[in-house]
Amino acid sequence: MMQNESSGRPLWPNCRSIQKSPEQSMQVSSPFGCPAHFPAHFGAFMPSLLELESSVRDELARNTHALDRDALRALLEQRVLRSFPLSAETERRRYVAELLADLTGLGPLDELLNDPQVDEIFVNAGCDVWVERRGVVSRAGSLSCGKIDALLERILSPLGRRADRLHPIVDARLPDGSRVSAIVAPLAVDGTCLSIRRFRLQRVALGAFADDDVEALLGELVERRLNIVVTGATSSGKTTLLNALASRIDANERIVTVEDTAELRLVAEHVVRLECRPATADGDGRIDIRDLVRAALRLRPDRLVVGEARGAEALDMVQAMNTGHDGSMSTCHANSPLDGLRRLESMVLQAGDSMPLAAIREQLHSSIDAIVHVQRVGAGVRRVSSVVEVCDDGSSERVRWLARGSDVFGAPVRERRVVAPHNQTDPLRYRSPETTRSVEKAEGST
Repeated sequence: MMQNESSGRPLWPNCRSIQKSPEQSMQVSSPFGCPAHFPAHFGAFMPSLLELESSVRDELARNTHALDRDALRALLEQRVLRSFPLSAETERRRYVAELLADLTGLGPLDELLNDPQVDEIFVNAGCDVWVERRGVVSRAGSLSCGKIDALLERILSPLGRRADRLHPIVDARLPDGSRVSAIVAPLAVDGTCLSIRRFRLQRVALGAFADDDVEALLGELVERRLNIVVTGATSSGKTTLLNALASRIDANERIVTVEDTAELRLVAEHVVRLECRPATADGDGRIDIRDLVRAALRLRPDRLVVGEARGAEALDMVQAMNTGHDGSMSTCHANSPLDGLRRLESMVLQAGDSMPLAAIREQLHSSIDAIVHVQRVGAGVRRVSSVVEVCDDGSSERVRWLARGSDVFGAPVRERRVVAPHNQTDPLRYRSPETTRSVEKAEGST
């Protein structure tokens, strides 16, 4: 048995527990449980990666000086070379990468998070790993028993959140903005369930969602400062489309975003981002979207962007849209634009303190100007399927179709008052997009 030269004690005291019979090979866990085989007679001398990781963790805990990533990698390379001297260089590099991911990142999931083709990662029953690439879901492997709970703890600890029997449902985000949703036992009957929706560093242009004519129509909705609601199913690209629409906002305007989990990354310079906060372990300190919407109105926004309306906050959002904050935007889960309008009605009814339905519909009509519906069309492609204008002409549909697919039927009729940005010293110098186009046309003709 290998011994520590300074103390004479066994370097790996638990190595007996990993010995196999002579006709077996020793197996060392790789990221998803795929074994790496070694000849049987090496089993009595080489530790498992788990024991090596535990030893390094103990050493780091005793070290008073924090190591950066490069120094930690050098330490791991030294320890792996000492522990696996007969392994190939490629195997040792793989062990170092696995240990580094376990010590500093999300362990086996790091490789998937670094894969640019992966859109979403799922962990079922605490071990089964699935991924979505270009709209196709496939199995990626499995985690060792209990690994998912350690990874979840690593995600939640820096955020001051926890997942346990008292708080079995939790939402969080990674430092890169990726959204994390987890459900643990007893609600998750077969074991912890985890979903990580990747945040794309590259911004998606508005033209990626529609053809040129529909893109021009969407740009006109933003320029006219119409209040827009984006509807669609789960993972249909609502937030990404909201980012693309917001990229058409004038750079001088002040934007305040309100989200349950911060996902929006607007390109504008004058942006204030607000994020909800869950309650503490004592049940205090919870700040929900409705609280943030009310607070955002005191921050003097030119435009208010609510990440998603899913409850009573819809009433505050609708009232904000109807009290001078033109050009505001939000999203809503729905199967169609008309269904989105009905969902907003039901959400406002929940918080409307017995407001009559007729009054709610009138307020929705006066505050929401256009609804843009986005959907997945296969292979991970998201496209705008329809654009409607909210109207009150007595028809049963209550909307007027502006575009469906790649066909554009007309321009919006509704207008919003144009407000000069706060940093514009002379409001009279600020011209609406329609005035600008007419002046440019007149100047061009002369």
